[in-house]
Amino acid sequence: MGVNKFNCEGYYDPTAYEALTKIEQDAKALRAFRPVVYICSPLAGDMLKNQENARTYCRFAVEAGCVPIAPHIYFTQFMNDNDRRERDLALFMDIVLLSKCAELWVFGEKITSGMSIEIEKAKRKGQLIRYFTENCEEVHR
Repeated sequence: MGVNKFNCEGYYDPTAYEALTKIEQDAKALRAFRPVVYICSPLAGDMLKNQENARTYCRFAVEAGCVPIAPHIYFTQFMNDNDRRERDLALFMDIVLLSKCAELWVFGEKITSGMSIEIEKAKRKGQLIRYFTENCEEVHR
């Protein structure tokens, strides 16, 4: 619809026009495109700490202007990672979600077996893979 250059009394009002235009532009920027990124980080071992780390990585992705997908936070809410059948099903669903993402972001130095499966799938699909330290600093491999 746009912002009117004239006030309600019909007088030209450049100050209000510029202020309202800036507010409208900022609102549009918030609705701008955000790529979906897959968060790949360890789950095995200290699951509670690793899930907390994954939440930190998701927040980092949001602050970088992305939409994070971290199935190892979500699926563990209703699936048992210690049950081999359920773990395999969760990994299958991870790959389905990974295929919907623009990029794979790998966090930490340790690559678990589940992470290596995700990395291999992303490589085969030609997806961009970015690597980060546990402190969210990008490293190049």
